[in-house]
Order: sequence, then C-alpha cells, then structure tokens
Amino acid sequence: MPAKIITHYWEKLVKDLDWKLLVFLLLFLNVKLAVKIPAIMLIYALQFDFKFGFSLKNSRLPLFYPIAIIIAVINGLLNISVENTNYLLVWLSGISFWLLCILAIHQIKLAVERNTVEVIHRTIVVFFVINALFSLFNLLAIILEIHNINPYTYQGEYQKYFIGTGDYIKGITFDTSNTNAVISAIGVVYFLDKSKPLLLLMCMGTLLLTCSNFVNITLLCILLMLFIFKSTRDQKSLIVACLVLLVVFMVKISPQNNQYVIDTVKYSFLHEKKPAPVLPPAQIAPPAKPAKTILTPEQQKQHTAHVYLDSVSLVLARTRKTEVVKAPVKMVTTNTGRIILPGTNINTAPYQSSTLTPPEQVPLVNFISAHKNMLPVSQQDNYKPTLPGKLLTILQTADLFHAHPAKIALGAGMGNFSSKLAFKATGLGVSGSYPAKFVYINPAFMANHLDLYLNFFSKRAGFHSLTNSPFSVYDQVVSEYGVLGLLALFIYYFGFFASQYQLLSYGIPLLFLMAAVFFADYWFEQLSVVPFFELLLFLNIKEVSLFKSTK
Repeated sequence: MPAKIITHYWEKLVKDLDWKLLVFLLLFLNVKLAVKIPAIMLIYALQFDFKFGFSLKNSRLPLFYPIAIIIAVINGLLNISVENTNYLLVWLSGISFWLLCILAIHQIKLAVERNTVEVIHRTIVVFFVINALFSLFNLLAIILEIHNINPYTYQGEYQKYFIGTGDYIKGITFDTSNTNAVISAIGVVYFLDKSKPLLLLMCMGTLLLTCSNFVNITLLCILLMLFIFKSTRDQKSLIVACLVLLVVFMVKISPQNNQYVIDTVKYSFLHEKKPAPVLPPAQIAPPAKPAKTILTPEQQKQHTAHVYLDSVSLVLARTRKTEVVKAPVKMVTTNTGRIILPGTNINTAPYQSSTLTPPEQVPLVNFISAHKNMLPVSQQDNYKPTLPGKLLTILQTADLFHAHPAKIALGAGMGNFSSKLAFKATGLGVSGSYPAKFVYINPAFMANHLDLYLNFFSKRAGFHSLTNSPFSVYDQVVSEYGVLGLLALFIYYFGFFASQYQLLSYGIPLLFLMAAVFFADYWFEQLSVVPFFELLLFLNIKEVSLFKSTK
C-alpha cells in the first residue's frame, strides 16, 4: 500500500512539469563548463528568445550584469597590451562568464513568465528530490567503501573522511559541498514558507550531511529571525524541528565538527592561544648530561676497565644465539568468562591524518618553491597569521587601493586580483583546468590573494577552512570592478529584488541568506547557486502578485 501511495504521488507530481526548465537546471548547475554551455545552447534552441528587456526604468532583469560588462570592457582597454597577449584570453573568458549569467537569468525569467506558479513549484520540488537522492548516494558510497555506518566518526584510511566527510556530499551539481549546502538551505527557507514538513526536513538533512558550518550558522540566524518576527505556529514547530536536527547531528553524528567550530572561533576570532602540542616520547628532548668532572689517575684506570668490560659483554651478547620465548598474550574476559576482543587502536598511523602531501597540493608546493621571492607570506617557513585568511584578504584589497588610488573607481580589472578567473588562469588547477601556454598571473594577485591561498591551502587539511579562503563576491567586485562595481551590486542587483519587497515573502530571508553567502565564494562565476536563487525570487514575486490581484 505505501508503494502505491508513493507511486500515485510521484505520478501526480511529474504530471505537469516544465521539463525544459528542469533539464536546464540539472545541466546548467553542473560544475563542468563543458556541460553548462551545451545546456544554454539546448534551452535557447527549444526556447529561442533574446528579448532581455534591460532598461534604466523598470528593467526586466537586473542592470548589474550589463554594468559589470561595461566596466570590464573599459578595464580591458586599459590592461590589454601587445606585450601581454595572454591577458586577452582572460578578458574574453571573463566577458563570457557575465554573458552566461545574462543568458541563464533570461531563460529562468521566461520560464516563470510562461508557466503557472504550480508548474514551477512542482519543477522545483523534483529538482530538490533529485539533489537529495544524489547526496544520499554520495553518503552510501562512502559507507560501502569503509564498511562503517557513520563515516563522520570514522578515522581509518588516514582520516580520509572523518571531519571532512561533508566535502564528499556534492549532490546533483557535482560541485563543492558548499554549493550543495547553499542550495539545500534555500530549500529549507522555501519549504518552510510552503509549510511542507517532509520536503523541509529532506533539505535540512541534506544540508547537515555537507557539514557546512558557515551555511549552518547563517541559516540558524535566519530561522531564529523568522521564528521571532514572521512565522505561524506550524512554522515555529518546523523551525524547532530543524534546530533539533542540527543539535543531534552536531552532538551525535559529527561531534568532532562541533569541536572544530568552537576551536575556530576561539583561535581565529577570539585570539586565544592554542595549547602547546604534546610531543610523543621519541620527540621529547633527553635530559642534559651533567658537566664532566675531573678524575684522578686511579679513577681514570677504573673507568677504562669498566668501559672495556662493558664492550666485551656487548660483543658476546651479540654473538650468542639465544632463543626468545614470547609470553602468552593474556586474554581479557568478563565476570562470566566471555572473552573481550581488543578494540582498534586509533593512535596508530592509519587512524591519524597522513603526513604526506596529497597529490592535489603538490602543484601548490612546487609553485611556492619556484616563486618564493614573489610570495611574501608563503616564503616564510614559520608564518603565523594574526587574523583568518578571509579578513587578511580584505586588508590586502585595502592596501591595493591605498597604493593605487586610480584603481578605486573601476578596480584592477578582471582576473587581476580576486576572482575564480584569476585562480583558474594560474594553471594550478585551483578552479579548473587552463591551457598551460596561456597562463596569466598578475603581479598584484601573485603577491596578495594567491600568496595567501598558497600559504593556507598547501598545508594540512586543518588550514583549508572557509575562514582562510580569499574567495568572496564582495571582494571580487570591489577589487576588480571598483567602487562603481560594488555600488552596482547593491543598487542594481540586491536593490532590483529588494525594491519589490512588498511582493516578497520567502524572498526576503533568501535575500539575507544570499547576502551572507556572497562572503563565501565567487558565486557569479560558479554559475550554480545564483541562477537557482534568481528562479525562486522571480517565482515569489509572481505568486504574491497573483495573490494580491485576486483579493
């Protein structure tokens, strides 16, 4: 009977979907650019339309995108030179990313305009279900590999999973786990507004599997805000259920992640001193030898005799063949005589993090060795940062403008200081592959954000946290597009949606969510989270408009 109910519900759900939109989302949100571009070509072949509707007044789409392209063109004319032709490919790639953003948001807007609210809603539900299933498959694959039901506490295989298990829960996009976390958090807010408890808990569970502390904390703040200011009794119950799930996961499923959050706050933001590491016995320095005393002639003879006899005894001991008899291992038993098998010794090497350099970090280490003179931070063997890497990047951007006031208005140009494109063009494989003969690294980027990234991410996994990553939309926009670009982001992107606040319900907490998430990565260049966020905002505006028009 339950199977028939599920089958009936599924048939009813997929009966009326926008299949073009669903396929577009599944393909375009994929991490590979080789999948995104065919997705754009396919959707425009099925739905040919280039009427974007940009205008200074009542623009159909956010003006931020064309403004970013205009600033990029101006900077390109200033930065491209005959001596540095490699930058031409970087510049063209940057323009292409912004054009893809425009093409994607236009198709998303068309889908909302041409379908009913119910059709879009069902399409979104199916997308979230598919993403949750893929995330579950990611987890099951790990469990089958390690033969342990909880990989979040499994320390074997040199802690391949353990606290980093969430990094492998990538979902349908096959992108980073942070991408999956943000999409799942969007689903929590969306289904909370719709009062859909099963779908809400599904998205919350997917989010928790990714172990994204930053997204968890951000969503927690938004849920508490909704609990206090804007929620029904049923929604308050769902919020409490989400909080209970979060606490249970942090305490029971992944307790070491809970401790990691506490340590990060204490050592990175409160500037508490880390306790001195306890060295194993082999590393403890032996006690200093007492000062040599002056011996009398008679004492010297006795000392020589002792040394001679000790040497003879040592030689005889080495030459004799003696049989070593091993003592039988004593069995540990209970009071009833039941034998207790010894447990796994987690202090042995296979249960500790590997001290070998992972293959993906080898290019970073080699790059540091080859360019030490150009890397002020990474060249220091014992560098101890006073602030998290994320905050240090802000100071580096401020120093850029202080040293080059002419760049304040329009920035340093695409790929020249802080962007996924800048990291990609290094050829280090940080943000995808790049042709070696066209590698481009701006000196300012080399000595600042790249240097900082290399310093943290060439070390052990404990340094690879979001707090040390220089990736940020805000830093990208202000450093490469200047103050004008940052103003355009706030006025013509966030302002585009916020100006219609009277037509937003769940759109308002989603705006707060994205405003926070923009600190975490170069999301416009990711071409994943942003289009999905825009879909829900356009849908929210349409459904509230229709609701108000019928009153």
